[in-house]
Amino acid sequence: MSFGDAIKSFFKNYANFNGRARRSEYWFATLFVVLVSIPLSAIGTDFEHMTYGPLYTIWTIAILLPSLAIAVRRLHDVGKPGTWLLFMLVPIIGGIILLVQYVTDSQPGENQFGPATK
Repeated sequence: MSFGDAIKSFFKNYANFNGRARRSEYWFATLFVVLVSIPLSAIGTDFEHMTYGPLYTIWTIAILLPSLAIAVRRLHDVGKPGTWLLFMLVPIIGGIILLVQYVTDSQPGENQFGPATK
């Protein structure tokens, strides 16, 4: 999936927690979110009191749901249930477990979450 297609899919599937998301879709969407977040976090930030500006706050709220949705769909693609996202609540180890799942190649063929995305 191309960078542009991944961004379109990210917003098109805004609150879609069903189905599967390819590795490229997940990582291109993540790259897009980071590239937009960096300049927005600098605009209006009060460095003295370490508070972010309103644009960054609005952006963060706007991408919360689609970020969770694409993460769940990515877990579905490797054959894991969306509840694995709760591993992020476990300090350090949880993030490592999720990272391994996010970089793992898709399960070939159909799984319980839908047809293959490749």
